[in-house]
Amino acid sequence: MPRRRAAVVLAAGLLLGGGTAVAVGLVTQQDAPAPVPAAGAGASVAATGPAPQPTDRRVPGPSPGAGGEPSPQGSASASAQPAQPALPVRVRVPAIDVDSRLLHLGLAEDGTVEVPAGDDVDRAAWFDGSPRPGAEGPSVLEGHVDSPNGPSVFYRLSDLDAGDRVHVDREDGSTVTFVVDRVEQYAKAEFPTRKVYANTDGPALRLITCGGAWDAAVGHYTDNTVVYAHEA
Repeated sequence: MPRRRAAVVLAAGLLLGGGTAVAVGLVTQQDAPAPVPAAGAGASVAATGPAPQPTDRRVPGPSPGAGGEPSPQGSASASAQPAQPALPVRVRVPAIDVDSRLLHLGLAEDGTVEVPAGDDVDRAAWFDGSPRPGAEGPSVLEGHVDSPNGPSVFYRLSDLDAGDRVHVDREDGSTVTFVVDRVEQYAKAEFPTRKVYANTDGPALRLITCGGAWDAAVGHYTDNTVVYAHEA
């Protein structure tokens, strides 16, 4: 399956799958149990039910320090909130030779998730509307499958197997490790927003890129590859 495409189709062809669904779904989800702050063609799929709640200030929702439901008395003391994990700065996936500094990207003006571009096109990115890695809920990392430079950071994402490890280094020097549960491929038109972005019982990770065949008629890949992982 050919994966290399010209730069002219990069923006259209390598956007995060379900980008618009993220924007729609995030604003409808219940708060994650723990505080969370505020990654290639996007499937514009509207959420049909709960999906994760953003805390990035560019998206309607609770502030970055918010977490869980209000107490019966109406509010909880800020000092009672659990500390947030440090921001992610690097992702390493030894099984597929990935070692990338992480960009921090949010939502574009059209409601899709921003993607790596320019000099940073081949870096992975953390979607800052998702939980920080190690916090409760699914943290989302994205990357291109290819770029004008050739195979990109997540070119081999579909090669991951259950049990493979993903390490996310954080700015305080700590590392959180995730274990791959499974790898799924979805048609963009049928991207399962709730399944991918829904709340989880503990810290989780989603790695997302493009997959399937290149559709020249619309200028993007037909599918998305999604890796599901839980904290080790």
